[in-house]
Parts: sequence; C-alpha cells; structure tokens
Amino acid sequence: MDERRTTPHLDLPLHRLQVPLPHLLPFAIGSFDSIGPLSRAGFPHRHSFFEIVHVTGGRGAHVLDLVHRPLRPPQLCVIAPGQVHYWADAEGLTGRVVLFNEDFLLGHPQDLPALRSLAVRPALPLGDRAGPIGALLADMEHEYRGRAPGYPGVLRASLHILIVRAVRAALPGLDGATPGRSTELASAFTRLIAEPGWGWRSVASCAQELGVSPGHLQALVRQATGSTPGRLIRQQQTLEAKRLLACTDLTVRQVAGEAGFGDPAYFCRFFRRETGMTPGEFRAGVGGNHHDPRIASIAAGPDAP
Repeated sequence: MDERRTTPHLDLPLHRLQVPLPHLLPFAIGSFDSIGPLSRAGFPHRHSFFEIVHVTGGRGAHVLDLVHRPLRPPQLCVIAPGQVHYWADAEGLTGRVVLFNEDFLLGHPQDLPALRSLAVRPALPLGDRAGPIGALLADMEHEYRGRAPGYPGVLRASLHILIVRAVRAALPGLDGATPGRSTELASAFTRLIAEPGWGWRSVASCAQELGVSPGHLQALVRQATGSTPGRLIRQQQTLEAKRLLACTDLTVRQVAGEAGFGDPAYFCRFFRRETGMTPGEFRAGVGGNHHDPRIASIAAGPDAP
C-alpha cells in the first residue's frame, strides 16, 4: 500500500502512498491484516499521507511524536504527514486502517485543519460514538472493495463524515466551525513547516511560498494560533530534532543539519534553551527504538486476503 523511502543520509523511513489504481483513487481502507505488516510497525517511521486507525482490540501502546499512550479500544488514532509514530509492544491489534493523501480532501478543504487538530494526540477515545463510527468504516470498506458505480464520491463523503464525527468526539462544539482566512493560512503554514527537510525555511521564505507578505503571515498566524510564525518554526525544529535523536542513529551534527542548523554548536545551544537539556542528554533519556531496514513496506492491495 505504500513504499518505504529514505533520503541518502536519513534512516527514518518515509512511507509514500501507493494504491492499486492511483490514477483513480488516492485512498485505501482495510484491516490490519489486509493492509499489511507495516500497519502494525513497531519501529518509528513517518508518512507522506494521512492515516486514520480505528483500533477495536489489542494491547500495547501507540507512540506519536514521542508521546506514549496505552491502547484502550475502541479508539481512533490520526497520523498526519510528517509525524513519527509506531506501535509499542502491540499484541492482537484489530480494527481498520484508512490511508489517503491530501488530494482526496479537495472537496472538503476544512477537513485538513480538522485532521491536524486530531493528530496532536496518540489516541482518541470514542465512548458512545464507537458504534456509529465502526458502522461507517465497515460501509466504507464495503464501498472500496465493491467499486460500484459512484464509489469514489461515496468514499469522499464518508471520509468527511468520519472526520466530522471524530472532531465531535475530540473537540465538542467545534465541528461546525467554518475556517476563515487566518485559519486557512495558518493551516497551510503549519503543513509547510511540517514537511520533512523544511528546516532551512525562514518566515520570509514561507510567506513567499504562500503568496503573502511576512507581515500578513505574522498577523494571520498569530490571530489563528496565538503564536508567531517564528515561534512555530522553532517548535517544529525542536520536535524534528527530538524525532531524529530518539528514532535514528544520526550524529548530533547530522541532526542539526536536518533540523535546519548549519552550526552544530548553535544547534546544541538552541536545543538546550528549548528543552532544558543537551541533545545527548535527551537521546540518553529516551533510549533507542530504531527501524529495521530489512522489513518490507506495506504492499497489499484491496483484494488481499
């Protein structure tokens, strides 16, 4: 279902969505078994696509951007492009996995900021919403496998409903909100700085790429998030450095370069200021959980057993 990619100097896998009919539908849904062994990957990796996991059974934990949360099914786990996640000590995982890229959301652009808001936590308990969400996902898989006339439209509409219901469970009262210009620009900005390899970007270069002035970007991002673009970039640099220190064997100098710092000494001072510890102290504290490059990536199609 996806292909593992790594940059020549970065050993944290980046999975890219590949589906049997990519010219028709950048979307897939199935069980953990039908999607493939990497749907249960116990090593840190990241995606270039969105993933929504409906966990109905099993033990262990979901780790998302270094936040460890024990599984308590039924629950949803939302993973956005660029985030690092894995399943820790997982046994008996059951449920459904939904994979799709941003193109599949073109008809509902408001779903992008909603997904980003859901992807800040490793698990979303469903409570009394578990039954309707489970039924919706079962219907989506039936549509995907049956490929009856009009099925892409049904799947797009169903995915929108799934996202709205997930937001209702996570953020009551916000599901009907219509994003304004500040929210849309802030969402585009956060997507931009979350891309792997973005670390060299400045506020000015981001503004240019988004087609606005730096001052306009500053004002709208602050209005939408309460923070400045510069502060969000620093937070993202810190998060990326933590991901690489915790999940790869890169040297501190290499981590500094990946996080956008040409001077390793300055990076170390920056990291200590942001986290209260040196990169070496942070790495020693979190330990290692590195991927096994010999493990094949997700490859099963919708008709897999």
